[in-house]
Amino acid sequence: MADEEPVDQKKYLEDGCKPKCVKQLRSYEACVKRIQGDESGHKHCTGQYFDYWSCVDKCVSSFICLEPQFG
Repeated sequence: MADEEPVDQKKYLEDGCKPKCVKQLRSYEACVKRIQGDESGHKHCTGQYFDYWSCVDKCVSSFICLEPQFG
């Protein structure tokens, strides 16, 4: 076991949390669709994007806080 590479659990936790943030994801996707074709560069969906990842991060952090500390 000492020769095994450590596995970053964050991706697995994020994948498990994404279904809990569908509302934020749909809001982001709707924004992307709404501004599609904007050539001015003034319209963006940054707020919706960050809302989605904030939801995922909050969910992931709840799992991390529950894991036992090593060391």
